[in-house]
Amino acid sequence: MSLDWALLLFMVGLMAGFVDSIAGGGGLITVPALLAVGLNPAQALATNKLQSSGGAFSASYYFVRKGMVKLSDLKLAIVLTFVGSALGTTLVQMIDASVLEHIIPFLMIGIAGYFLFSPSVGDTDCKQRFTMNLFALTAGFGIGFYDGFFGPGTGSFFAIAFVSLMGFSLTKATAHTKVLNCTSNIASLLFFIMGGAVVWKVGLVMITGQLIGARLGSKVVMSRGQQIIRPMIVIISLIMTGKLLWNNYGYLLFS
Repeated sequence: MSLDWALLLFMVGLMAGFVDSIAGGGGLITVPALLAVGLNPAQALATNKLQSSGGAFSASYYFVRKGMVKLSDLKLAIVLTFVGSALGTTLVQMIDASVLEHIIPFLMIGIAGYFLFSPSVGDTDCKQRFTMNLFALTAGFGIGFYDGFFGPGTGSFFAIAFVSLMGFSLTKATAHTKVLNCTSNIASLLFFIMGGAVVWKVGLVMITGQLIGARLGSKVVMSRGQQIIRPMIVIISLIMTGKLLWNNYGYLLFS
């Protein structure tokens, strides 16, 4: 790998870490870059988990250190998210997950609409609908499984779950999202490592940028919170929707 490519991948990791720590969706930046340097799809997905785990850990550590997240409150959610992601990663290597590409865009549109047309949602903590244990059993396990099985939009799904089910403000939801997202990333990464698909040299270059970008993004969440998280979630959700729809139906424009 030349110095030029190393610097480019570092900057890609930094940018993705910044975006991911605020609203998720960093894979929209990193996966195309990994494919562009010549990795095959399996290597790109596996290496992406390596570098994104670094960014998620950096953001999680920052939020825990600042007192926004108490890990003791999330013990069961962390365990079940890990289990769900491990099962999803195992299953995706056995069956075709492409059917989700036709469903997820509409869920992402729903998330964008939820935050776009409910301007007061997530401003402050509100009524809690689920206990944390019930949240762990449902959203923690379910979204963890989804992240291991498919992945796009995991951060947005966790954020909307924390806001709608636990009554968290968007800032608090984002902080807790990063901890569970980090958990699901690490679980998935371990199974990709066992499969031998991770390209370590590329991943370690990008993880350096991720650590810096995620820390910068986390500071923005702490300082600007609601002001930036909501529009970022809406924008990332719509971009992700467009990308998935293009992947599935773009050929119709040229047929």
